[in-house]
Amino acid sequence: MNFNGIIVGVSVFLIIGICHPITIKMEYYWGKRSWMVFCAAGIILSVISLFVENMVLSTIIAAFAFSCFWGIHEILSQEMRVLRGWFPENPARHEYYERRRAELGDKILKSYPDHTDLRKKLK
Repeated sequence: MNFNGIIVGVSVFLIIGICHPITIKMEYYWGKRSWMVFCAAGIILSVISLFVENMVLSTIIAAFAFSCFWGIHEILSQEMRVLRGWFPENPARHEYYERRRAELGDKILKSYPDHTDLRKKLK
């Protein structure tokens, strides 16, 4: 029996499960500028995966690298979720969020026109 696929599948499942709360926390504490951390980690892990001879381990490291690259997108999306009020904002960064709400205005509501609580917050 070959368990390599199961090992990689479980590993990717755990990596995705770990990366999701990390992106939320990074946006909460450091904002969208934290995308650079994900970019650096993705590049470093991609290079490391090229030099690992074990195929399963190399695949898992590469999966982690590309989860970091996906984390860049999630960091940027997370800011929009916070602006819409779906996730809590960091009170220390409240002024930043208010400024972004004023800059973006109705663009925040573009895909969600029925979001009345946010519409009240923007006024």
